[in-house]
This record gives sequence, C-alpha cells and structure tokens, in this order.
Amino acid sequence: MKNSLESDGLHITETAEGITFSLHVQPRACRNEIAGLIGNELKVRLTSPPVEGAANKLCQEFFAKLLHVAKSNVRIIAGEKSRHKTVTIRGASKEAILALLNNPARSSE
Repeated sequence: MKNSLESDGLHITETAEGITFSLHVQPRACRNEIAGLIGNELKVRLTSPPVEGAANKLCQEFFAKLLHVAKSNVRIIAGEKSRHKTVTIRGASKEAILALLNNPARSSE
C-alpha cells in the first residue's frame, strides 16, 4: 500500500519498506547540506564532484547519516548521471524527511 504526501511542493511516496522522493543535487558545494526545495525536489548541496559516481556515493552516505539508516538502505533509483535524482530510503519515514526540512541544523561537514 502506497501513501503519497505533498508538502510544500515535495512529493514523498511512502511504502511499507520506506520512502521515495526527488532530489536536485548541487555538486562541488562548500559543505554537505539540505538547501530547501526547488519545485517538487529537495535541494541537496554536496562537496564531492560529479566524477565517477563520487557525488552519488556521498549522497547515499549523507542521507544514511542524517536518517540513521545503513548506507545500503539508501538507493538512487533514477538519475545517476543527472542532477535530478530519485532516491528510495528503506527504514525511513516521510516525517523524518519533513523534519529535515524544518530543522535548521541539517548539514553535515
């Protein structure tokens, strides 16, 4: 059973296993952080360059740390070679993502 949530433009699909949502990734930033929303995507700034999957790997590590899940539970299911990605996170809830949006301390150095 799927449950979708539209909150401030961010579309989150929740299943029994976890959540799926869209990202807009800005590589080569000065720090790793969630920078708000762009349309219906969560904007994420990452320090890694988009070379040989480094930004994708850092994206997975960043969300795993923020949501306290294993790195293997964070999967990029679309957009591996694009700034626009779709991620699935097992063991996370839509409330956890919304809390990240509302929490000013949402960066990780």
